[in-house]
Amino acid sequence: MGISALTPPSPDTGPAMSHLEFSDNRLLVDLCGEYDRNLTHLESHLGVQIIRRGNLLDIIGPEEARAQVVRILEALYQSLEEGRHIEQGDIAALIRLGSTPATREGPEGQLEMFRTGQMEIRTRKKMIAPRTKAQQDYTRALLNSELNFGIGPAGTGKTYIAVAVAVQMFADGLVDKIILSRPAVEAGERLGFLPGDMKEKVDPYMQPLYDALNDFLPGKQLQKLMEERRIEIAPLAFMRGRTLSNAFIVLDEAQNATEMQMKMFLTRLGEGSRMVITGDRSQVDLPRGVQSGLRAAERILDGIEGISFSYFTSDDVVRHALVARIIKAYEKDETTSA
Repeated sequence: MGISALTPPSPDTGPAMSHLEFSDNRLLVDLCGEYDRNLTHLESHLGVQIIRRGNLLDIIGPEEARAQVVRILEALYQSLEEGRHIEQGDIAALIRLGSTPATREGPEGQLEMFRTGQMEIRTRKKMIAPRTKAQQDYTRALLNSELNFGIGPAGTGKTYIAVAVAVQMFADGLVDKIILSRPAVEAGERLGFLPGDMKEKVDPYMQPLYDALNDFLPGKQLQKLMEERRIEIAPLAFMRGRTLSNAFIVLDEAQNATEMQMKMFLTRLGEGSRMVITGDRSQVDLPRGVQSGLRAAERILDGIEGISFSYFTSDDVVRHALVARIIKAYEKDETTSA
């Protein structure tokens, strides 16, 4: 792949234009997306025009925007060359990175991490590449720490990455089972009010965990592993009295665990296990006056050897770009109201 020098605008040459030439037309098709939707996404968000001519892309627009589009397209194309697929969230994340003031660990460094695939999580269905510096650090912490807390707003990949790492470690034989749990606070843990057997009662609360597993494991294999109880999904209340050894354990939505529940869960950790606690301090659904166990654990366990904390901000959101703007608006309102 080659790129020409940026051409400044003049009355004779017309608008400033950058040129990108790609050697593999098949990868170029994937880069552009169905009906060129990836190019349209870049055009609408960065204020440029992209013209496709064979294996060439002409980018017309302001110099800074053109340079950003070039960096994004190069990163995405290299990702395709290395066998990774492009998702809409990848493009949105790279656009957000490019709109942040550059620092030593800022957009340029993060684009380079995306481009070179410095860290990947291997699952049975696909490869996962953490997209931001915080996600890279989080993945590294999951692999190196016996107990890690992932704390930050919704959409930052806390649970998704944790489940992906769990599947990789399970596939590599480093753990014998995967255990995923959440507090079922919406019904006050009174699951008897719901119809059906116990599995049918708790499944609505556990659905996000099922969704993540379905992304990483073939359906029949996942069903077999759950029947063999090598993968368990259960509400937090069911963890009492157990010792969880040789397992990768994830507690999701931990902000909705009480202090007593959190202490109970943390002390379930057995030999050969890894434990991950994820939560968003801004989304506590506990009754008024009941302190979040996540907040208490963060305060009590700070500095304890073997325990790591990973923090995310709205800049790490990898869902729809609007989610990041919503989170920033709420953060601003909370700051103003404080």
